[in-house]
Amino acid sequence: MNSSLNSSLRRAAIVGGATGTAVLLAAVPAFAHVSVTPGSAAKGSYSTVSFKVPNEDDSAATIKVEVNLPTDHPIASVSTQPVAGWTVKVTKSKLATPLQTDDGTVNEAVTKITWSGGKIKPGEFQQFPVSLGPLPDDTDSLVFKTLQTYDNKEVVRWIEEEQEGQAEPEHPAPTLELTAASADGDHHASASASASASPVAGHSSVEVTASSSDASDTTARILGIVGIVVGALGVGFGVLAGRRRDTGAGTGNPSA
Repeated sequence: MNSSLNSSLRRAAIVGGATGTAVLLAAVPAFAHVSVTPGSAAKGSYSTVSFKVPNEDDSAATIKVEVNLPTDHPIASVSTQPVAGWTVKVTKSKLATPLQTDDGTVNEAVTKITWSGGKIKPGEFQQFPVSLGPLPDDTDSLVFKTLQTYDNKEVVRWIEEEQEGQAEPEHPAPTLELTAASADGDHHASASASASASPVAGHSSVEVTASSSDASDTTARILGIVGIVVGALGVGFGVLAGRRRDTGAGTGNPSA
């Protein structure tokens, strides 16, 4: 019985381990791609995204990352966040068709961002944050073709665009999906209004939450105390019953 049970457990462990390994291996290629996170943003919004660059080489370090911004849908405002150990270079190009924005006409836009001077060692990844906006409202996605350079002079070109209904290419370009804009059309204004709306209402909400939390804590403490008391009474009854049985047994033996 025990031998059969042990064999079944060993088989289950082997199958589970094999399944887990298969899932992990299937997930590795997607994780290893250069990607943009989050993967989506609202059309017309100002968004901060990060280009996540993993090192796929076991013996070389990544020393340069070049991200090309789409020229068919230029972005008027682009700014980078400092990344420790890395130097950033922003390249601007003159636009064939100037952009009309709330701040006036924009004749040139950022077309490439290059990070260099740092190192992404084997088994590590680095994120490079960028603020973009306003995002175009006449397309459903933005493709950022990226070049990753290693210190052994190898260059991996993440420039292949994914096609609907086809298998994922070997080196897909980071792609930001653009979703429908909110009804108010101004994401910053909406967020600010939500944060600053009716201080009294917001305060009440916090108080209700805190009150509910306090009530839950009080209930938990009461139930805990009741449980301890009941447990103690149970132990006492058990000891008393045991003593009674011992006393009964003791008085019976001499009469026998």
